[in-house]
Amino acid sequence: MKRIVLGSALGISLIAGGVAIAQHLPVQNVSSHRHPNIAAAQRLTEQAYNKIVAAQQANEWDMDGHAARAKDLLDQANRELKAAAEAANHNRK
Repeated sequence: MKRIVLGSALGISLIAGGVAIAQHLPVQNVSSHRHPNIAAAQRLTEQAYNKIVAAQQANEWDMDGHAARAKDLLDQANRELKAAAEAANHNRK
């Protein structure tokens, strides 16, 4: 019985770790020289993402999927920031 419980716990840990690795950290890919405010916003999305990861680890990943959803939304916000910088570059020409 102990082997089953231990094996299950190990399996769950491996799955949780795999999910954490599969979700990628927002990338800082906007020039801070051309768009300092957008670049700063990207840094903040990365910081928020890292705080969510820390909260997940502290709570043993038991947040009913809300933390994972928040990380997805931060990644989406990061992509929109990149698109905003590209639009500004295009409109500046």
